[in-house]
Amino acid sequence: MGFQGAKTDTLLFIYKDTNTVMYILIYVDDTILTGSSDMHIQKLIAAFKSEFANKDLGDLHFFLGIEAKHSPQGLFLSQQKYILELLKKTSMVGAKPISTPMATSPTLTAHSGFSFHDPSLYRSIVGALQYATMTRPDISFAVNKVCQYMHNPKNIHWAAVKRILRYLKQTFDHRLSLTPCMEMDISAYSDADWAGFPDDRQSTSGYAIFLGKNLVSWSSKKQNVVSRSSTEAEYRAIANATAEVTWIKFLLQELGIKSS
Repeated sequence: MGFQGAKTDTLLFIYKDTNTVMYILIYVDDTILTGSSDMHIQKLIAAFKSEFANKDLGDLHFFLGIEAKHSPQGLFLSQQKYILELLKKTSMVGAKPISTPMATSPTLTAHSGFSFHDPSLYRSIVGALQYATMTRPDISFAVNKVCQYMHNPKNIHWAAVKRILRYLKQTFDHRLSLTPCMEMDISAYSDADWAGFPDDRQSTSGYAIFLGKNLVSWSSKKQNVVSRSSTEAEYRAIANATAEVTWIKFLLQELGIKSS
């Protein structure tokens, strides 16, 4: 069976029989192949080589800007090379590190400050930061904030972007860990920032979802409507988290994994 990823331009194909499960993840011409049988994996690679021109790069180490490091403790995902290139592009390699990605005050607004001299640069860097959240959930909220001003960035918005970059320099060695575990329970945490945007009084929903002890999905996103109370904002956040949990539950069923 095969289906398209819900959040990326990827295709996932699943092969299952009585004793073997194999997964093929495809993005354009880059492919990850894994499964429960080394023998079946090698047979499939040989079948690919007989039909297509391809190169077997061995164990997974790098995929779409994401570095994968194997250890006895599990798999560690990071984007250190990607973040370093981003710091070089913005001339922030020598910037002073900082321990938080966003200041609590003053609150960002659409009308404060002066227009930023290079809106294209702002959009490019913010877009790159969005991709960095693939392995850095700790910057999701801050990146979501600066994304709101892509249409007309001001100098204070650029200062907020630079603060995120300074934080990434401080936490350059942070990685996302995926460790083996016997428990496959799904746990979800959600929260809401009520009326956090002074321009339109909309709230922000956030959630973090764990499979066992591994973080597998997270989000920080502005709500589509104005919530008239903090309770309403919280319920909307819970609804968003529940929808994601439901999707993950069905995905695990497709993969033949039992979870509660």
